[in-house]
Amino acid sequence: MTMTDPLDQRAGRTIPTGEQGRHGDAASGPARWGPYVDPDPYVDPKLYADPDPYAAPEDSAVRERFAERPSSRYGPRRAHARQPKKRRRLRRAVLVLLTVVAVAAGGTYGWAETRLQRDVDLGTYGDRPPPGEGTNYLIVGSDSRDGLSDDDVEELHVGGGGGRRTDSMMLLHTGAHGTSMVSLPRDSWVTVPGRLDTSTGKTKWPEGDKLNAAFAYGGPELLVRTIEENTGLRIDHYAEIGFAGFVNIVDAVGGVRMCLDRDIKDEKSGADLRQGCQTLNGKQALAYVRQRHQEKEGDLGRSKNQQKLLATLAHQAAQPDTLFDPLQIGPAVQAGLDTLIVDKGMSLRDLGRMFRAVQSIAGGHGKQLNVPVSGVGVPTPKGNVLKWDPMRSAQLFDELRHDQPVTERGNPARP
Repeated sequence: MTMTDPLDQRAGRTIPTGEQGRHGDAASGPARWGPYVDPDPYVDPKLYADPDPYAAPEDSAVRERFAERPSSRYGPRRAHARQPKKRRRLRRAVLVLLTVVAVAAGGTYGWAETRLQRDVDLGTYGDRPPPGEGTNYLIVGSDSRDGLSDDDVEELHVGGGGGRRTDSMMLLHTGAHGTSMVSLPRDSWVTVPGRLDTSTGKTKWPEGDKLNAAFAYGGPELLVRTIEENTGLRIDHYAEIGFAGFVNIVDAVGGVRMCLDRDIKDEKSGADLRQGCQTLNGKQALAYVRQRHQEKEGDLGRSKNQQKLLATLAHQAAQPDTLFDPLQIGPAVQAGLDTLIVDKGMSLRDLGRMFRAVQSIAGGHGKQLNVPVSGVGVPTPKGNVLKWDPMRSAQLFDELRHDQPVTERGNPARP
């Protein structure tokens, strides 16, 4: 009687009973335990009759390709089982690059945090409106000449007036319903709150005056208090940039691309621009946002130009070819920080949110409008002013305060 092992049966061999080693049979008595050696498939390649799933294909070209790859204990490796060295090197290079960028970004962040001029105390005058929904930024362009030489002052046509006044004021609101940028013309007729007159030491009672007069009387703090009192909105953050900073930022990003629907020539601002699309340098951009005598709507027209250029500048600065170019974005950031004045609670993260909100306006994800007005060039003891429409402006500020969709379309007022 013979006993056939399954493996031997597959190979066509039989082993007499009693020589099965540990493969004993109950009918033939106890199995004899001894050393067992597994069959070596490489000594007898015909041991297993079944085809090897890892055997090389018969096609010569494919067989050569597999022959070039080292074998493992499980047989020759497939073409996709081994990752190319070039891919691994590329992955390592990307990881190194990301690490360098992260370290550089961390260093730049720390450096920029120390350069912010947090000089404005929004709570100086107290009695502020309660916090609303969303976030309100007041963006101010001042005629500060800090950083400008006498030659710069003459070349830029900014005069040599003393003090510091506002050339533009924009209320930027961000919230659940997107971004709204509302220009507050500097000639707006408003009530300036009571204050201490530092020049005389006497207390001044609330009085009617132009909006930019509040800045001249009491700087950013009184300007913020005036806007809060006349709009009912709480200003969460304040950002101001002077002439020098504006010019340097535009030049640092390689100019700003603008399309003009007509020629503009204004001696007071120095604007001398031609109709059509063109790239404005810092000097030309400053003249463009300051001129108003060539605008049919006067100060309202200038406010629209300021909004358009600011949004376009933010959009252009956020483009990959600028944002990731250290030769451009580095000088731009430094130029901005050198003359940027913010409130004491402003962080770089807040500043970044404000920048992205302005940038989104240029991308069509927000509204640009002027505060609704009912009269332009209205004579007063303080000169000709612009008066807000009481009902429409109140509705606009109420919508912003409660972070509701803005319904105002910014229709021009009648002179």
